[in-house]
Amino acid sequence: MMVKNLEIERKFLVDREKWSRMEKPDGTPYLQGYLSIDEDKVVRVRVAGNKGFLTIKGKSETYSHPEFEYAIPPEDALELIQQYTASRVEKIRTRIPAGNHVWEVDEFLNENKGLLMAEIELGSADEDFDKPDWLGAEVTGDKRYYNAYLSLNPFRTWK
Repeated sequence: MMVKNLEIERKFLVDREKWSRMEKPDGTPYLQGYLSIDEDKVVRVRVAGNKGFLTIKGKSETYSHPEFEYAIPPEDALELIQQYTASRVEKIRTRIPAGNHVWEVDEFLNENKGLLMAEIELGSADEDFDKPDWLGAEVTGDKRYYNAYLSLNPFRTWK
């Protein structure tokens, strides 16, 4: 079956020292909660700045997964998060243009504080892209770095 809503992305850790020395735009605060997390799907509600979203992600296949995202009123998103989610992630997302792409760099807060990660969306798994010098190790496919996993197993608790 061909999936038309396929997200293809790569994830990397970020070199904190190089990132801190870089001039960058202000980031956007994100609060996201999880309505459902299992191995076949994740259902997420997100408030990104002053926008709300409901997202359903299918099972990941290394670089890609089906994704359906819908804008919803931010007040509804916040209420859904507060009333119906037990696991959450908070972060500041900074968007950095690089070549024909945009890097989304997430600085995690609260129980995930200390984690700094970048992701890039691609048109295909083998597409070439510019790698800024502040990128660290690639963590694509490592489930520990999925936001849904982090909501249940915070970075601060890792050994």
